[in-house]
Amino acid sequence: MKDIDRERMVIHVKQGKGRKDRYTVLSEVTLNLLDIYAKETRLDSWVFPGAEEGKHLSERSVQKLFEKAISRTGIKKNVSLHSLRHSFATHLLENGTDLRYIQELLGHSDVKTTERYTHVRRKDVMRIQ
Repeated sequence: MKDIDRERMVIHVKQGKGRKDRYTVLSEVTLNLLDIYAKETRLDSWVFPGAEEGKHLSERSVQKLFEKAISRTGIKKNVSLHSLRHSFATHLLENGTDLRYIQELLGHSDVKTTERYTHVRRKDVMRIQ
């Protein structure tokens, strides 16, 4: 909870993908939902506490919860938690966010890694007549 900066609307992600630390954005909607969730669950340190006191939810537990949520929605497409990360980057790019900002938000050390998301834009360009 201490890693959420409400004023700047960011969260400090520690040891994320690639074991890298980075800041990423939080929308006003997400902050409001986090507030409701925190009040209902009486959170203290972890946003998603694990079964053991003082521990966070494991990566595998998050994957299982995600899989359950997907099956309840009826989505047939093969998606994973990484799909959310990919969608986040793709939507930012489609909305005109500079590639360097996306690179920073995803924690990529090399912009070439971030450039993978530009294929979506190329597809859009190909549809122009």
